[in-house]
Parts: sequence; C-alpha cells; structure tokens
Amino acid sequence: MIKKHQIYKTDNYNMLTVEVQGKTLVVREISDQWGEECHTFVSRPEMLHWAQNRFRADDFAGREEEREAILTAFREV
Repeated sequence: MIKKHQIYKTDNYNMLTVEVQGKTLVVREISDQWGEECHTFVSRPEMLHWAQNRFRADDFAGREEEREAILTAFREV
C-alpha cells in the first residue's frame, strides 16, 4: 500500500510529495525549472537529513516560517 504525503504545493508545476512504499520513502520534487526529481530513502532519518540539507536556513533568510513548515511536514510523514 502506498501512502502519499504532500509536503508543499504552490501549483501544478511546483510541489513536493513523499510516497511511503513499505519501508521505502520516495520523495518526488517537481519544479518548473528542473522538471521531476526522485529521491529514494530507506529510513526516515536519512530522508530528514536530506530535507535539512535541501532546505538550508541560508536559502530561507526572511522566510524562516516557510522552511519550518516544510521540515515539520517531513517530520510528520
């Protein structure tokens, strides 16, 4: 059974979802700049580590709440 979690969605071309497929976590990142990227993780800590590196605090200067909301959504998966 696949469980899908939406981390964020700004429109049909910019979104990030996590699919839980048994013990595997598949992160699908869709952006209008880069197309679709898939990342597969075998554990939640591995996925959270990736998320913290992908959504660095420096990139969200002035938008800390947005970053925290994204990381919180990852933690709830």
